[in-house]
Amino acid sequence: MQTIMVTGANRGLGLEFCRQYAQAGWRVIAACRNPADAAELVLLAERLPNIRIEALDVADFGQIDALSTRLADEAIDVLLNNAGIYPDRPGMGFGCLDYQAWSDALKINAMAAVKLAETLLPQIERSQRKLIVGVSSLMASMTDNQSGGSLLYRSSKAALNAAMKSLSIDLRARSVGVLILHPGWVKTDMGGKDALIDVEESVTGMRECIAGFTMAQSGAFLKYDGSVLPW
Repeated sequence: MQTIMVTGANRGLGLEFCRQYAQAGWRVIAACRNPADAAELVLLAERLPNIRIEALDVADFGQIDALSTRLADEAIDVLLNNAGIYPDRPGMGFGCLDYQAWSDALKINAMAAVKLAETLLPQIERSQRKLIVGVSSLMASMTDNQSGGSLLYRSSKAALNAAMKSLSIDLRARSVGVLILHPGWVKTDMGGKDALIDVEESVTGMRECIAGFTMAQSGAFLKYDGSVLPW
């Protein structure tokens, strides 16, 4: 049985990843900040016992270290870095930037993914798939940015892309792959009700990208439908 670890597993894309992978027979390590408040995830785990819930605030690197210790004997085929925040708010644009919010976004959206990869590398290396996935956004693309705005979110996801691209090169000799995925504009708390697709369609597509991954694609930036995105 293959194992996937999903961060931000309590809602939206993370919850749907847990549901689909568990139903497909994978063992799922579902990490979220407050399991006691994650009612939907708890109910899902009661129905699908191959889901294991772990408490993890990705902004607390000590918690990442502690989780790695708890998972010391595990093999993690896919590390799915899904946890993220959208920190930009009306009135917080250039001239009124919240630099603490920007720092928090960089830590949660980019640095935490690298910390998880670094700390859980032994578990990833002992697996069959050996794959690290970063859930990014088309808003990270320099080429696609024709509207400006969302400076905090754009820069934090661009940082994630840059870090994941470097990891794809640094870890190639260890046969560990890296994939960067854009989920599309999805109807979640972050994406809003006007988004174009639902979580089921997005996650189904991203799972197909993960299933079809080869080391020749390591470091690629793909849309959920498998198309290559511009940097």
